[in-house]
Amino acid sequence: MRLIRELIRPYAWPVAGIFAVLVVQIAMSLAAPWPLKIVLDSVVGDRPLPPWLKGLLQPMLGGEGRMHVAGLAAIMLVVIAVIAAIATYIANYLTETVGQRIGNDLRTRAYHHIQQLSLNFFDTHRVGPILSTLTDDVDTIQDFASASTLGIATDLLTIVGMLSLMLWLQWDFTLVALAIAPLLLLFVSRIRKAVKAATHEVRKRESDIVAVAEEGLQSIRVVKAFDREELQERQLAIAGQAAVDAALNARRVKSVVSPVVAVVVAVCTALVLWRGSALILAGVMTAGTLTVFISYLASFFKPVQDLAKLTNTIAMASVGVERVSALLDAETGIEEKVGAVDPDTLKGALSFDRVAFSYDGEKPVLRDVSFDVEPGQQVGIVGHTGSGKSSLVSLIPRFYDPSVGSVRIDGVDVRDYKLHEMRRQIAYVLQDTVLFRGTVRDNIAFGRPDASHDEIVEAAKLANAHEFISDMLQGYDSAVGERGMTLSGGQRQRIGIARAILRDSPILILDEPTAALDAESEHLVMSAMRRLMKGRTVITIAHRLSTIRESHKIVVLEEGRVVEEGTHGALLALGGRYAELHRIQYDAEDS
Repeated sequence: MRLIRELIRPYAWPVAGIFAVLVVQIAMSLAAPWPLKIVLDSVVGDRPLPPWLKGLLQPMLGGEGRMHVAGLAAIMLVVIAVIAAIATYIANYLTETVGQRIGNDLRTRAYHHIQQLSLNFFDTHRVGPILSTLTDDVDTIQDFASASTLGIATDLLTIVGMLSLMLWLQWDFTLVALAIAPLLLLFVSRIRKAVKAATHEVRKRESDIVAVAEEGLQSIRVVKAFDREELQERQLAIAGQAAVDAALNARRVKSVVSPVVAVVVAVCTALVLWRGSALILAGVMTAGTLTVFISYLASFFKPVQDLAKLTNTIAMASVGVERVSALLDAETGIEEKVGAVDPDTLKGALSFDRVAFSYDGEKPVLRDVSFDVEPGQQVGIVGHTGSGKSSLVSLIPRFYDPSVGSVRIDGVDVRDYKLHEMRRQIAYVLQDTVLFRGTVRDNIAFGRPDASHDEIVEAAKLANAHEFISDMLQGYDSAVGERGMTLSGGQRQRIGIARAILRDSPILILDEPTAALDAESEHLVMSAMRRLMKGRTVITIAHRLSTIRESHKIVVLEEGRVVEEGTHGALLALGGRYAELHRIQYDAEDS
């Protein structure tokens, strides 16, 4: 309810307008049977019109005969219908407007929160269910706000209005409806929990389908390379069958509601019809009054029946709200301190002081890591797979925070800096540069969207990318494929380097940028990186030791600890772990 109130608050005036129009709409629906009552009582029967209606006959229709009364009833019917139609149109439009805006606000808010989550969250949550929450669950809530809430409000107000008129018309008949309504509501309440549980299972199974499909499509090259299309199809079929079974079970539970309500309504109406006929024959009640009452009775149970049918919709919306709320309640993990300082322009001095880190709080990835980097120094990080290299550099931009110790930039703990201002001064070139949907120009300017065309071109030239970009059909306005797969690995890397050059950050992190490249691509990329590294503090995770040979310092990690530290020549002379890695790598290349 807190989430719903927060979403509705900005639209308080449109919601008030919806409520006002609903009152008019319901008043017209309550008035709808009265023209028929007038015809039955005052045209077919002999009962006189109420004085306020009789005064309308002469000025409007020029007479007071039975056909004049019928004409007045007909005019009333049309006027009621027109007013109801206008009110319905306005209510539907306003409700759809509010619903669409609430859905958009909720999706934007959820996506914003996701962007603030630490990488720890994504380490433990699959992307498929997150996407399902952002799309399907938000759509369900939006549909509920756009359509179902209007129906629920109308039904509830109609029930109150009709009960009041029914008590005024024939209070003893109304007691029949009042006696049965609580039983129906009790039945609906009892079955609601079962419907909600079944709906929750359906949404879970549907999320599994999205997760399986998303994983298979993202890894389509690997799937095809290993000829495992059949396995992917089988996994999707299993997930799909589980969703079908869950949906059928949910439908079985939901389908009980409408038949039960329909039978109860029929029994109640039959009792009133039988008793009303006896009262008409006894001269106690008019046919028009019984007609209006039965009309109200049917209309009274229709909202109850509609509310019962909405059990499924309410359950789906409730599950959607729970899933979105769970996403919004996820701890961001990386919090900005109150009073955090703006780093201004960083010089690039780095210091790791007795740093320890663990992803799960139990198994340590880094242990007692300490070393310093001077501004403008180039430092290589080497070690076997799983030694903690990527975890180490992830602490610099605060993708994670250390469990023990501190990471400092220019002598200040990174936790004391404003997060986004600090990250804007750190550039990345990854092992596999990720390109986004859009043009080459958009991807180069990703870290600095306000860059001019000349600045983008200059960055591309420094990255050895201008030539192949110019050869593309539309040059810098050429669209890249999904994740840049229409480009070679070397081309993607050079666009990534151009992106980093354009960002012009004092600290540069290179995560094995040439590990997957052939010799020619590596030569072009290395040439571009030398230009990029000038005048910056550079931390390079290296698989190929040749890429860090000229580094000012090389840090060797072993099981999360710093075991050696020094220049390339000094470490080779030491004959320790780095020398062993160097020998293994070059022996493998020679063979």
